[in-house]
Amino acid sequence: MSLPTYQSVPVDVPSLKGTRVTTEKLSKSHSKHLIRLLTVSTILIITMMYGLQHVSRIGSVGLPRLFKGCSNGLHSSAAKLVSHYTLPSGDKIPSVALGAWKASKGTAGLAVQTALEAGYRHIDGAWIYGNEAEVGEALKASKVPRKEIWLTSKLWNTFHAPEDVEASLDESLSHLGTDYLDLYLIHWPVAQNGDGSLNKKLTEDPYPTWQKLEELVEKGKIRNIGVSKFQNLTANPLKIRPAVNQVELNYWNPQPELVKWAKENNLLLEAYSPLGSSSRVKDSLAVPEVQEIASELGITPAQVLLSWQAQRGNIVLAKSVTPSRIIENLHITALPPALAEKLEKAAASHKPERSVDPGKNWGVDIFE
Repeated sequence: MSLPTYQSVPVDVPSLKGTRVTTEKLSKSHSKHLIRLLTVSTILIITMMYGLQHVSRIGSVGLPRLFKGCSNGLHSSAAKLVSHYTLPSGDKIPSVALGAWKASKGTAGLAVQTALEAGYRHIDGAWIYGNEAEVGEALKASKVPRKEIWLTSKLWNTFHAPEDVEASLDESLSHLGTDYLDLYLIHWPVAQNGDGSLNKKLTEDPYPTWQKLEELVEKGKIRNIGVSKFQNLTANPLKIRPAVNQVELNYWNPQPELVKWAKENNLLLEAYSPLGSSSRVKDSLAVPEVQEIASELGITPAQVLLSWQAQRGNIVLAKSVTPSRIIENLHITALPPALAEKLEKAAASHKPERSVDPGKNWGVDIFE
């Protein structure tokens, strides 16, 4: 079906090029003064650029590095990565988010607090994660204006019946301490009854659920609606098209055909588990091609994988509760085209491995 277009907003980070100044005609005192001035100016510029990594809004994607092996600085080439995507509604969604999945009690709030202080302005959560109240407390304590934070939540399987949708949304809104969500997704293409059994009718035809979401957009409780893990989108006439489709995208499950199709049909993808599932992160970071690219660019293996997903045109949902990794994950950079292609080919050279597939437990083949 024909889907609405979205625009990407590039971020250009200029490279620092030295300016040669001739001092032969200047007096010694003036020469020394000018040299000191240039030195101080250079330090200030580098300091300011470094500081942008930590205090800028999520719109400023991480800056590349100047020296291999350095933990911070500027790479010699200019970074051109998308900082936001413009959705059909006109809203601009930040391209990097902190994912709240598996953030246990006592860690979710700290993770959100760390992320906001580092510059994140996109938090991806869900009712089923069970931590929205803690996330809400961290949002309140942060003092960051609500309008500057992009909040995503998801409708769980047992609330797909139209009469149950709004009550579930209201619970998420209450826990998060807000009166609207920037984005609300149908979490899985599976509808269940209250006892957990499969609701075959709503699973096969989610249109009534979608119509209820459209109604809640009109009421102002949601600004944008989308889907998650959907392979086939409904053929029914929609008043509001899906803004995004959140799917698993990583080295082990790159899904190049889906990425290509989404671009051709102007449907934005959000990449969850971009480093692989928790059991595969170590393997992901040890991939030879990833290690080689990280060494060549002077960035971490995690930054290579996250940068690659962003460069493919996808929103990156990076998940961690470790402060240093939360900060690291924000600082992505454009990979040279040859290196990006090298990683793309490596990822496509093995049989795809999906990390999360609960369909068998629910009595349905989700990814048929």
